[in-house]
Amino acid sequence: MTTPITKAPAATRIGHVHLKVSDLERSIQFYTEILGLDLVQRYGSGAAFLSAGGYHHHIGLNTWESAGGTPPPQGHTGLYHTAFLYPDRRSLAEALLRAARAGVQIDGAADHGVSDAIYFRDPDQNGVEIYVDKPESEWPRNPDGTLAMVNARLDLDALIAEAEPELSQS
Repeated sequence: MTTPITKAPAATRIGHVHLKVSDLERSIQFYTEILGLDLVQRYGSGAAFLSAGGYHHHIGLNTWESAGGTPPPQGHTGLYHTAFLYPDRRSLAEALLRAARAGVQIDGAADHGVSDAIYFRDPDQNGVEIYVDKPESEWPRNPDGTLAMVNARLDLDALIAEAEPELSQS
């Protein structure tokens, strides 16, 4: 007799995302210079693996089937965005400053009640979210205890002020 599988264990995590890109070098530059990831390994001339904190890889990039390709047209299925969780607001502010200084167009920013998030696109138009979670004790809840997430305005100026002073003023 087998035990029915009801749901994934609570400790389950998304380990990494692997993206098809059109230009490997351009994508490596974006993910290292804007998101601050480290290039961990190249796999021949067609793939690269990047991470934070020495992990084997959080994101894989390849051109195996996509070198020189174009993004999918609007209204088609595919990846909405990849979300990168930063450990604190200062780290998020620093990532926002790197993006802004590189001329990255910000698509949006929101206070979701449970997190503060900023949205933009990588060079291949893949959606990117950078965010920081708020302490769980501050998460908004409905009377029945379920989450009451919101989509409120995120004060980007206040966030940037949390970056190191020499970063936010230069």
